[in-house]
Amino acid sequence: MLVQAAMALWRTKGYATTTVAEICTAAGVSKALFYFYFPRKEDVLFQVGVMSTQAAQRTIHDLLAKPYEITDVIAAALATFERSMARNPRELVIETILEGYRHEHRILADGSPVDLDADMFTELFTRARADGKLGADTSAEDVAHLAYLAQTLVSEGARHWAAGAFGDRSFAEVVTADITMLIDGSQHRTTHP
Repeated sequence: MLVQAAMALWRTKGYATTTVAEICTAAGVSKALFYFYFPRKEDVLFQVGVMSTQAAQRTIHDLLAKPYEITDVIAAALATFERSMARNPRELVIETILEGYRHEHRILADGSPVDLDADMFTELFTRARADGKLGADTSAEDVAHLAYLAQTLVSEGARHWAAGAFGDRSFAEVVTADITMLIDGSQHRTTHP
């Protein structure tokens, strides 16, 4: 309820001018309940990004239940993610990405372990490695790093898409091509002793 109320207000009033009290009123809850779930308004914004990522993860999970091609799964997941982004004003998408970066910085500064399952691609790349669809010498560490780099391309791609940098091209089209290039490059790398 809180996330939905916040998003509705942010779409009409904007993120910066919406207060916690307004979110609580729109959701029909007390400020105490808000702060039970979210220490700060920014944490609601971070949750919006998490929800978009989870929708993309569900798409990946569903597609891995049948025969698949890595690029097709990536394209479908990013199309899901793009639909989620497109429901919001572009400035809200940028704020969500920036809050994600701030959240990651706080985790790293606190010395907390990074949640490796918080990205879109770990399940896909782990499965692709097991199915022999990534390079034969791809290690578990390579999979984790590849998932991290792909997630970075998603975040930066979302920020650039929201800023209008892709012109007529879709977010899913551009970022799928970027991640495919990353995968291709990882399979053709040379190992240095």
